[in-house]
Amino acid sequence: MQVGFIGVGAMGSAMAQHCSTAGFKVCAYDADPDSLAKACQNGVVPAASIAEMAKIIDVAVIMVANDAQSRAVTRVLLDGDLRKGAVIVVAATNHPRTMIDLDEECAKKNVGFVDAPVCYGLQGALQGELISLCGGRAQNIATITPVLKAYSRSVEHIGPTGCGQIGKTCNNMMHWAACVANYETLALAKACGINAQAMRETLLKCPARNTTLERWDTSKFTWQEKDMDVALEIAQSAGLSLPLFGVIDQLVKRIGPKDVHALLHEENAAYLGLPITPQKLDQVV
Repeated sequence: MQVGFIGVGAMGSAMAQHCSTAGFKVCAYDADPDSLAKACQNGVVPAASIAEMAKIIDVAVIMVANDAQSRAVTRVLLDGDLRKGAVIVVAATNHPRTMIDLDEECAKKNVGFVDAPVCYGLQGALQGELISLCGGRAQNIATITPVLKAYSRSVEHIGPTGCGQIGKTCNNMMHWAACVANYETLALAKACGINAQAMRETLLKCPARNTTLERWDTSKFTWQEKDMDVALEIAQSAGLSLPLFGVIDQLVKRIGPKDVHALLHEENAAYLGLPITPQKLDQVV
């Protein structure tokens, strides 16, 4: 099976190389020549263009930055010589509506489509331990599952097209809520004179542990605004009130990597513009 990866930044490159190691013929394309050059190792070969790639692949894995790019790449593939029965996979995190639209366009050309966004980020990609959350027809998912398993420890069929992105949105909501909860919890510990990093390590042994807290040092806080906007937009369209996440949406935008580092490792930290001042416990309680 010939697999083509479009978008081979840090994550896409790792995913492509896992597929090559698993025995697939893999070609790659990226608009950035440096990213493409770095990705073309361990048997991954460069494609001159997306249109040229379309002529030879059975499965296309799209790992680009946003919905507009996913739409553009899919249309170039469909306008090329992509064979009937090929499957396009969007592994990027996009809006579910985009997935439904692209599925309809693919169906007109007898091309399969699956949305399969991934969880566990760069570390998961490097280790081949991602979770692929799939939306689409069972036949198409069965076709691409061997490819996804090359870079995923689990492949989950959530539902019809778009449901993979809904699954990713649910994961994102829990992640960003945990970011706020972790920060506020450790802020309280620090204010009571407890070393926040030591408290974090203790909490990782307690029932309150969460994966976000485990990876707290490496969280980049890159996509919280986009993720929360999508979640709240979908909730509104569904006629659903999510008051907690309305608050999370506002709070998580006020936290970044520097704040987390200061909270864990520096004497002075702040939250919502107010200092977190360590005090003796008898001054607090």
